[in-house]
Amino acid sequence: MRRVLVVDDEPGMRLAIKEALTRRGYEVGLASNGREALAEFSLSSYGMVISDMNMPGMGGMEVLRGVKKAAPHVPVLLITAFGTIETAVEAVKEGAIDFILKPFTLEFLEQTVEKSFSTREAVSDFEAKGKAMLARGPVMQKVVSMATVGASSDATVLISGESGTGKELLARFIHEMSPRRERPFVAVNCASIPEGLLESELFGHEKGAFTGAHSSRQGKFEQANTGTILLDEISEMDLKLQAKLLRVIQEKEVEKIGGKGPIALDIRIIATTNRDMKKEVAEGRFREDLFYRLNIFPVTLPPLRERAEDLVHLAGHFMRKFSSKYNRRVEEISAEAMELIKRCEWRGNIREMENTIERAVLLSQGAALEPEHLLMCQELPGAEDTAVKPAGEEETSGCCQTVVSESANLMTLWEMEKGLITKTLGEVDGNRTQAARILGISVRTLRNKLKEYGQMLPA
Repeated sequence: MRRVLVVDDEPGMRLAIKEALTRRGYEVGLASNGREALAEFSLSSYGMVISDMNMPGMGGMEVLRGVKKAAPHVPVLLITAFGTIETAVEAVKEGAIDFILKPFTLEFLEQTVEKSFSTREAVSDFEAKGKAMLARGPVMQKVVSMATVGASSDATVLISGESGTGKELLARFIHEMSPRRERPFVAVNCASIPEGLLESELFGHEKGAFTGAHSSRQGKFEQANTGTILLDEISEMDLKLQAKLLRVIQEKEVEKIGGKGPIALDIRIIATTNRDMKKEVAEGRFREDLFYRLNIFPVTLPPLRERAEDLVHLAGHFMRKFSSKYNRRVEEISAEAMELIKRCEWRGNIREMENTIERAVLLSQGAALEPEHLLMCQELPGAEDTAVKPAGEEETSGCCQTVVSESANLMTLWEMEKGLITKTLGEVDGNRTQAARILGISVRTLRNKLKEYGQMLPA
């Protein structure tokens, strides 16, 4: 929808912008102040809003907040003659797609508007590829707006957030919104690679550089050259390696272990962490100089418990995804099951919800997910000490795993657990690795449970 609402208290500026955008094929609505703009926005559908910052009565920031509250996905461009860095940062944090200063050429404005619509279309394309940001609420829309602004530059990005909130997905989104989208995207999990191997993994090595180096190896930085490298869980990196990484960032070059000279790099760096990095620095576990090098463009992903608006959309997305994957005919989530989903704390965030809905789809035999399908997943990852009681009863600190529904109240917890594990194994033809992944437990835990049930399967 290429309709733009222009808000400015100067008649000449309003008409000039309208004329320029109309020539480009946009349909343009006009408002002379903030209140008039929000009233017009509530009555008509617009794909973008352009607002002056300094207007009598209601200014551009209030217009921005009002638009984002009503339609979080609609981009808002702010214009001002008295811009400061602090104002620009505040505007971006509130969800503005961009911030431009007067005087500007109409050609520049046209390019900015076209870029905003193209970005919105690119977001839709990203979601269509199965990599959905699934950001429908205002909290995540602000995050997406900030990420989109950051994507346009080569600034190093530090994404913070709890485990399971989708930090790697956001990093991929930034890459695909950037000018480097056609170049490599290489992800390195700093927490999963043994400390002794991480240096070689990142920087590469020459043949004979150390015992076992039988051939030369290209590191991840070289592989990502001209593109983007993601350093996932950067806070897990050893201090000695942090010093080498700092030099790579400063000098924009990498030197292989045993190499004869540096290799120049043209690369964009994105790092993620699930820790409080300022605390890590204060306690001496992370270099302060490296932190400031990484923290040029910080983005924080909120936990799922702060994204109430996205819960319903996420649950429906995962239901459809796994219904298709497992050839089920699940078409909806019942009102009772959805209420239970809304009341869960989801301490494992999106990853926990995804695993729970996957198991529930496997357990379902009908067209709808019911509370019992969720409640039989009584060992939700990250929610061991939590419980949610049915409506009307006093709540305790907790989630849904310890509640027993009417259809399951004659089963002991041991029987429910055994039934869930046995059913899951049957669904995957006895594949213990796949069953453990679906159940959210380790293969070792699954093996011990099977021994307990006297049902140990052959390896």
